[in-house]
Amino acid sequence: MADERLTAARDLYEKAVFFADTEALTAANNQLDEVEADLALARGRLLHARFLADRAEDPNELVQFERAATLYGRLGNTRGEAEACFWIGAFHQVVRQDGDAALPWLRKAYELAERANDPLTLSYAARHLGFHAMEAGDLTTARELLEESLQLRRKLDFRPGVAAALLALADVTSRVGEKEKARELLAEAEAEATASGAKGVLSWIEQARADFS
Repeated sequence: MADERLTAARDLYEKAVFFADTEALTAANNQLDEVEADLALARGRLLHARFLADRAEDPNELVQFERAATLYGRLGNTRGEAEACFWIGAFHQVVRQDGDAALPWLRKAYELAERANDPLTLSYAARHLGFHAMEAGDLTTARELLEESLQLRRKLDFRPGVAAALLALADVTSRVGEKEKARELLAEAEAEATASGAKGVLSWIEQARADFS
């Protein structure tokens, strides 16, 4: 927790000043870097949510995610670095519509999330790699990745995320010509979104419904 790290940094400061423990300075800076990384990641996510609401890019979003990735990487926090790398990729893919710039970050996020045993970040990375494959016309790979994302979210019982995953899977299923299966997935997505109160996902489903008719 941030409060615990700040308290630890204060205690380490006292060790350095009063007990001449100069190694405490490095430990204290690491504690503060963890806090800064967490804060940068949180700020970046909020800026991304703001973009999804008003579709106005804030360049500071990318700055926050890059700062978080740098700090987590230096600290050896693989889980944090995986999440920050995912969000850098998401920024390029979603905000700037630049799949080529997003791809290496999404791949790195996937690899780091696997290494850190972080199924939630892995589900996000697989989802957005699936979107990239779909945009590139590789519907087989896209479907595999979106199915992987769905299964990871089911295991986590992340129901709003399951609803979003079902919607994405319905999209790629429709694109390969399986219209009836796509409609079934869309109905399941709507049921999951309704049950979990995910109004944002319900709005996405409503916007997509015409594509499945």
